[in-house]
Amino acid sequence: MKFKAEIDVMPHDALLDPQGKAVTNSMKNVGLPEIEGVRIGKHIRLFVDADSLESANNKVDEACKKMLANQIMESYSFSVSQL
Repeated sequence: MKFKAEIDVMPHDALLDPQGKAVTNSMKNVGLPEIEGVRIGKHIRLFVDADSLESANNKVDEACKKMLANQIMESYSFSVSQL
């Protein structure tokens, strides 16, 4: 079976996010001073062949731990759906 995974990777809240801070500071310049606390992460979509939803979830979790997220600096969440 084929599954689609949607993964979000974000820096840990305790860590500085220079890119997010720069965007937050720029919001005033574009007339949006009420927006604050921007954090920049990444969104990853991938497809996986697996025998079951549970197996697909396990494979996606393993991919996140091994390659897609640096667990020292980032957290991740994902959802998997069958195509």
